[in-house]
Formats: sequence, structure tokens, C-alpha cells
Amino acid sequence: QVQLVESGGGLVQSGGSLRLSCAASGSIFRLSTMGWYRQAPGKQRELVARVTSGGSTNYGDSAKGRFTISRDNTKNMVYLQMNDLKPEDTAVYYCNKNPPTRYWGQGTQVTVSS
Repeated sequence: QVQLVESGGGLVQSGGSLRLSCAASGSIFRLSTMGWYRQAPGKQRELVARVTSGGSTNYGDSAKGRFTISRDNTKNMVYLQMNDLKPEDTAVYYCNKNPPTRYWGQGTQVTVSS
């Protein structure tokens, strides 16, 4: 069964930090590059960061220098540490493989107030 469960979102002031977590089922997680995506109101879903099974990372321009993606292969978990958050980071955040499968979790809402 495919499962992606995101958590850790919330309301934070500009400049604050949040750590998102994603629990992924083994069928998705194992040996896969995993990514964090986000979708702001009225905008398309975009890739924020990705991490390979070996730990190599890539970031979108908006995340570079502020966000850090990581994974724990023993727990089938993916994390996104977000620092220096800005109002434009407000979105629903999702995790999935990269490229993504058609299965999406419920996401976790991140709201950054100015």
C-alpha cells in the first residue's frame, strides 16, 4: 500500500524555522530519489528539494541556502529543515518520489506571516 504522510507544518513569523517530516511506505521510499514539493494558492506544484537514496541533494532556487533536505533510510523518513522563512514560502508542502508518482499525501500547510 502506498502511503505518504507529511507533518510539521504550521504558522510561523517571517524569519522563523520549521522542520517538516514525511513518512513514506517502503514501496515508494526504497532506493528512490525523494523530493519535497509545494503548492501555493493559484500556482502549480513545484519541486523544492530532492535527495537521492545515497544522500545527494539538489535545491530549487527559492530553497538554496535556507532549506535542507535529508532522509533516514532506516525509518523511511524524509525531512525538510526550513530556516529564514518568508511569506512567499506559504504553501502546502508534499513529499513524493522524484519524479513523482501519482500518489500524493494530504500535505502539510506552512503559513509564514510578515
